[in-house]
Amino acid sequence: MPGSSAVRDVSLRVTVAAPFRQRGTRRMGQSEFVVALSLDRDWFSPDQAKRLVDVAVGEGLVGREDDKLVATFDPTAVEVPDDFTPEDAMLRERSPFERVLERLVDAGHEKQTAVARINELQRELAVSVEAAAVVYARRNGVDVGDAADRALAALTEE
Repeated sequence: MPGSSAVRDVSLRVTVAAPFRQRGTRRMGQSEFVVALSLDRDWFSPDQAKRLVDVAVGEGLVGREDDKLVATFDPTAVEVPDDFTPEDAMLRERSPFERVLERLVDAGHEKQTAVARINELQRELAVSVEAAAVVYARRNGVDVGDAADRALAALTEE
C-alpha cells in the first residue's frame, strides 16, 4: 500500500516545515523548534517534539550543524494548511528494513513477495534482515541509498 507511506512522508514534511516557515528561516535551535511545535502550535508535548526532531533527522529532513537544526528542503515550498494536525504515528522512526520495504513497494514490488524473498535471502546469506533487504532491493534495481547506510550502521552496532 504505497499510499500510506506517501501520506506519512507528506505529513512529516509539513510538520517539520511549519516551525521553519513560522520563523522565516531554514536554521533554528532545537529548543526553538520544540517550542514552535509544542507551545506555539500545541501539536505535541515537548518530549514528543524532541522525538520528532530525531525522526526528522533520521528521515533526512533536518540536519544538525553548529547546535542548530537545518532544514534539508525548502520549507517555504511546503504548504501548511490551517486545519492541519499531525498524527502521533509519525513519532515512530522506521527501521532500515521498513524503509527498504517501503521503497520496494513504491517501486511496484508486491509487499508479501518481497518479504518472503528477503527472508529467503537472509537465511541464504546468514545476515540481518536489514542487510538482506538492501541486497534484495539492489538486485532488483531499487535505490535504497540512505537505508543501506542505516542497515550498515545497524550491523556495526551489533
